[in-house]
Amino acid sequence: MNSYEDDDEFLSIIRDLITNDKVKQMMRYRHHCDVSTYKHCINVSYISYLMCKKLRLDYVSVARAGMLHDLFLYDWRDKRPFKGILKMHAFTHPKVALENAEKICNLNEKEKDIIVKHMWPVTFFLMPRYAESFIVTIADKYCALSETKEYIIKKRRIRKAYIISYLISEALMNATVIFE
Repeated sequence: MNSYEDDDEFLSIIRDLITNDKVKQMMRYRHHCDVSTYKHCINVSYISYLMCKKLRLDYVSVARAGMLHDLFLYDWRDKRPFKGILKMHAFTHPKVALENAEKICNLNEKEKDIIVKHMWPVTFFLMPRYAESFIVTIADKYCALSETKEYIIKKRRIRKAYIISYLISEALMNATVIFE
């Protein structure tokens, strides 16, 4: 798969968004492991765009809404004083993202549906209305799993390196005791 950075058409569709100061603020917040909310949104946006383009669906709305679907602008790990399951981040952030997105650009009905329903099936009763909304939902889950998997693999490699270095240092310590 090509990089979104090499896709001029994709970049032209979201250029006004990725140059917007509010959207750039997503770079400050870690979303899935060590991936920023901004990078996650770019990933979701681009994968959704490619899928919709291939399927001859509304790839413009998908690219734009994908870029804005997690525009909640806070660290969800810090904002936990919720009362009840429906106040948890998974249930509340789509509405916050929609409110923030509406402040920076005009959205069509499809883009609104994509943003507010991207957490389906977690938000069981907020079922997507459009095929494009389902595609962003699927891309969002795929990207979240990919971003988490990469982090876990990286952590395992680091953990293995620590274990190996510990075993080597123990062996060396024991060897120096034997040779004294």
